[in-house]
Amino acid sequence: MNWKFFSNKSDVNKKKKTKKREWFDAIVFAVIAATIIRVFFIEAYTIPSGSMEKSLLIGDYLFVSKVNYGARIPMTPIAFPFAHHTMPITGTKAYWDGVQWKYRRLPGLSDIKRNDVVVFNLPVGDTVALENQEPSYYNLVRELGWKTVNSQYTITSRPVDKRENIIKRCIGISGDIVSMKDGIVSVNGKIEPLKNTGQMPYKIQLKIPDVNFDVFKDLGFTVNEMEQIDANNYVANATPKMIDELKSFDFIKSVSLVVKPETVADGDLFPLDPNRKWNVDNFGPVKIPSMGWTVQLDSNTMPLYYRAIRTYEGNKVEKKGGAWYINDKPATTYTFKMNYYWMMGDNRHNSTDSRYWGFVPEDHIVGKALFIWMSWDKDASFFHKVRWNRLLRGIN
Repeated sequence: MNWKFFSNKSDVNKKKKTKKREWFDAIVFAVIAATIIRVFFIEAYTIPSGSMEKSLLIGDYLFVSKVNYGARIPMTPIAFPFAHHTMPITGTKAYWDGVQWKYRRLPGLSDIKRNDVVVFNLPVGDTVALENQEPSYYNLVRELGWKTVNSQYTITSRPVDKRENIIKRCIGISGDIVSMKDGIVSVNGKIEPLKNTGQMPYKIQLKIPDVNFDVFKDLGFTVNEMEQIDANNYVANATPKMIDELKSFDFIKSVSLVVKPETVADGDLFPLDPNRKWNVDNFGPVKIPSMGWTVQLDSNTMPLYYRAIRTYEGNKVEKKGGAWYINDKPATTYTFKMNYYWMMGDNRHNSTDSRYWGFVPEDHIVGKALFIWMSWDKDASFFHKVRWNRLLRGIN
């Protein structure tokens, strides 16, 4: 009996896939699946600098959750898979910015909380053209050494979601009032001590110059980075826990925090306002904008919120005859459209953070750092390159 009589003609006429076609289909499926996971669920991240020491070390490899705060819909949708902004070999752009979508985010498991460790896009580097502004407001565009062209300050930058990914700790959330005095942060008037995994510089005075520095090494000090002032005095970065343990040794005479006095101003700090004598250890108070909050626009508030209103929220902002204009209309107040955050590194004297570039808008948020899946010490010997004690460690 001819069983082919009962077969489906479409099955008979269907050509069998070649091995090349099977491989091609498998690769396409894998790329699409991996891209969906990377964009909407979880992404790998590497710690490139020491700004979060000792919470996170150079060479730590993390997983960053997109689900916790809600995955951000790609704002630059046409891009090469797995490349953030630059092609690995050619060095050319890995995206096409001819198509730009407005900011949207899927629902998340939670909002950003104080002390969360957050990955976000670097909030500096935007295109600007300011004309006929008072000299103090030109300072707002000095952050990356912007070029001067015909009395205008301009810079070309990447789209928001294609800027560098960086990682810091969220010190303040929307609506908080943040300040810092003598190296100690306060949020809403309450002192927030530095995490025991964060570090600050301390002046260490010894009773005798001849001590065994292996003691310092055992406590976690990086001995070769300790700065010697004289025979008995050193400056070293340390966590509060390390300092508490160090004080118990009988060869220690005194230990004191090294901070800048309030009278010394750092000229390159947010908000680049000559009337605010702020430095890395003393600043504020400053209120973090929240969605729906209305601020009065005057000479005191505009240096703080000018950049957020103009750059992050996309308004045309001008000053004419002593009055402020937003989108060509006189304005005495402004209501914010987004939530903002204040981010700082745990390595307080070795971190470029919100003290330098101010608020981080919600559309720059990438995700929450979850845990370390690998830690690699490039300076260690071959058999000690992997920091085994850091593997699968949660981040808090």
